[in-house]
Amino acid sequence: MGHVRLIHTSDWHLGRAFHQVGLLDAQAAYLDHLVEIVRAERVDAVLVSGDLYDRAMPSPDTVDVLSDALVRLVDAGAQVVLSSGNHDSAIRLGFAAGLLERAGLHIRTSVSDVGRPVVLGEVAVHPLPYLEPALAADALGAAERTHAGVMRAAMARVHADAAGRGGRTVVMAHAFVLGGMSSESERDISVGGVAGVPPEVFTGVDYTALGHLHGRQEVAERVRYSGSPVAMSFGEWRHTKGSLLVDLSGPEVVVDHIAAPVQRPLAVLRGTLEELLADPSHAAAEAAWCQVTLTDPVRPLGAMDHVRRRFPHTLELRFDPEGADVPLRPYTTRTATRSDIEVCCDFLTHVRGGREATEEERSLVREAVEASRLERRVADDEGVVRGEDIPDPSRSVGAA
Repeated sequence: MGHVRLIHTSDWHLGRAFHQVGLLDAQAAYLDHLVEIVRAERVDAVLVSGDLYDRAMPSPDTVDVLSDALVRLVDAGAQVVLSSGNHDSAIRLGFAAGLLERAGLHIRTSVSDVGRPVVLGEVAVHPLPYLEPALAADALGAAERTHAGVMRAAMARVHADAAGRGGRTVVMAHAFVLGGMSSESERDISVGGVAGVPPEVFTGVDYTALGHLHGRQEVAERVRYSGSPVAMSFGEWRHTKGSLLVDLSGPEVVVDHIAAPVQRPLAVLRGTLEELLADPSHAAAEAAWCQVTLTDPVRPLGAMDHVRRRFPHTLELRFDPEGADVPLRPYTTRTATRSDIEVCCDFLTHVRGGREATEEERSLVREAVEASRLERRVADDEGVVRGEDIPDPSRSVGAA
């Protein structure tokens, strides 16, 4: 068995802002760290499972950071394998992929590339781009227009290649795999409950390097999310961010977590203003980005000014008065856990004086929301996977 060591990472979201604070410096620090890992651990390949950028049209500064990092990773001795995620523009990210492959940078954004691996000695790495069901199902010959359906069709191509090749197989995929725990910083990739991919879809491969969910986790044996290397919501304040070092040198697949540098930690605080300003147990939060919830029965005057005297990096201030008849929660907080369909139907119920949406109306809302999402994806080239005879999304809404 040949010596092959991989780094599994994903969801860099370069160019993202966190409560209007740019994260590019923290993301650049992670990429510096990643280059050092490649050198120190003698990594053969870096696998990035989607969402390199946070938007389909990244800023020039963001593109420069990625370009510089990729040059340094290749110069450090690693092959680099990228697959597009639902935040990436498949066409823009895939520009000059054929030429760049000669330099050790392998970019997969197209349906036509599914089943064509990057070969590293005895290990075949299959990078699967984000597969939007309505746009990729026909090109893949999928039996159903769901995320599970297109992933099964893609994996059929992977298994066909593996059967004729021998050796070990690694799959990269950007999807919501059932059993994974999500966080508030991820964008929903579908409506109507058809987003989930069963982990059994990846049975028969040696390792599956997943992207999309921002928390590091193992959803099945050898099926893992690396998580994002930088926190992007206060829901991730307990996460330990980093990369996964995957060693395929021996008979077993050995996976180790390597923690990423933390430019500024996160802290979530709750209590009365007096308690928070006096409690010595919150000393570590003085240097952190803070989300503070005040529980005073009456909202203190100048609350943010008082909080920032001790916690100068407070980004979010909430109020949840103890004993109040009606919690004072902003609209965005009340709707944060509800789907787009539920929010639309709640609005319909409100304007009609309490009469709830019928099943027929909910179906129409679902189709409208899905049509809007697909239209935006096509317009922005966000996650669009190129293939032959891509259907008009307006004719795909409502398909099974």
